[in-house]
Amino acid sequence: MLQANETYSHEFQFSQEEVNRFAEVTGDKNPVHLDATYAAKTMFKRPIMHGMLSASLFSKVFGTLFPGEGTIYLKQTLNFLKPMYVDTPYEAVFTVKEVLKDKNRAIIETVIKDKEGKLCTSGEASVMNVDKIK
Repeated sequence: MLQANETYSHEFQFSQEEVNRFAEVTGDKNPVHLDATYAAKTMFKRPIMHGMLSASLFSKVFGTLFPGEGTIYLKQTLNFLKPMYVDTPYEAVFTVKEVLKDKNRAIIETVIKDKEGKLCTSGEASVMNVDKIK
């Protein structure tokens, strides 16, 4: 059962091919994500990942790892604070802020940090799981 202040972390990275596939699925073909020549002329100097691609990792974690199977992802706030790049390791950290036992729900802080510990994305999620949140 989830407990307040419980944490879970998950390391990940995305390749340029995965970014390209995300662009195809969503239709967001902004060249800052796909074209190195174009991106070199921007303040980022190289292609950046879609913010929603990085945040989509939260869905994977909630549905399969923490709290896991049976979890329904209800709500998410997001702040994109720092650009994220392909083939770069990141760590997603989940901290249970509150457990609402009567509703089988939890409020979970969601953050992504780079390997230097700098915050790239921050937010808060609400999830429900009748078997793991009691």
